[in-house]
Amino acid sequence: MAPMNQWIKIKAPATVANMVCGFDILGFAVNSPYDEMEMRMVPYVENGPKIIIINIDQYNLPTDPEKNVAGAALNALLLEYEEQFSNTTIAFEVKINKLIKPGSGVGSSAASSAGAVVGANYLLGKPFTNDDLVRFAMNGEKVASGVKHADNIAPCIFGGVTLVRSIFPLEIIALPSPELHVTIVHPQIEVKTSDARSILKHQVLLKDAIKQWGNIAGLVAGLMKKDYDLIGRSLEDVIIEPVRSILIPGFDALKIACKKAGALGGGISGSGPSIFMLSKEKETALAVEAEMIKLYTGLGLAHHTYVTTINEKGVEVIN
Repeated sequence: MAPMNQWIKIKAPATVANMVCGFDILGFAVNSPYDEMEMRMVPYVENGPKIIIINIDQYNLPTDPEKNVAGAALNALLLEYEEQFSNTTIAFEVKINKLIKPGSGVGSSAASSAGAVVGANYLLGKPFTNDDLVRFAMNGEKVASGVKHADNIAPCIFGGVTLVRSIFPLEIIALPSPELHVTIVHPQIEVKTSDARSILKHQVLLKDAIKQWGNIAGLVAGLMKKDYDLIGRSLEDVIIEPVRSILIPGFDALKIACKKAGALGGGISGSGPSIFMLSKEKETALAVEAEMIKLYTGLGLAHHTYVTTINEKGVEVIN
């Protein structure tokens, strides 16, 4: 266990969830952007807070632990820690600098939730497994979206590409990370995860389900075999994307332009509004970025772009 009042620094990466066809089950971490956090364990003061959250960014997110994703995740961890490992009540102080804009669709809430529990686990001497940490961090996702989903949390904690085979009971499978370049555009609009979920259909046609299953299996096989062309062919969503894409200006035109520029494929990152594309070469990824900038400049819509790679480490504690 780390000494009381010893600060640690935490780097929590952005993540791309769904990977087009793998709604709520597939995701990967990227090297840019990422959140920065600082954290320490402090003695608990009777009748005082167990979790103190300090925002050092401009987003003015709630500091009430029950309304903050990092606080909700830490509450879950502390409850289990005190039940299983210690009769002593402890407290955490967390400083959060969000460099991943909330509502961007690249795992902003997951980064805060995952960063907090990985940091706490480190300070406590690592009593919990990565699966445990995902389980705790999912409580943060429930605060953000109303649903305990792990497709952002899992790659944020494990790094690389992950498959959430099951939520109850939780089973996460680490998949081989492809040596691909990732281009992301974030149009400066907000799409709330809760809103993006509310418009989804509750029933799907059997023929669509069969096609989707084939694409998910093809994508996983492509990752296992490092067959990038198979990965590209499998990046197709016939259930979720057709509905959610109406929330993102220029989506269909952008996808066509990026593929013409050489991208293997891509789609909506999480619930949007960010869009990601995978490319074999960095030069292609940069050409894809140019198409993204061209389209959104033409639409008069402010945007940010990132050209990055898959992060195989996940959340890092930096002393």
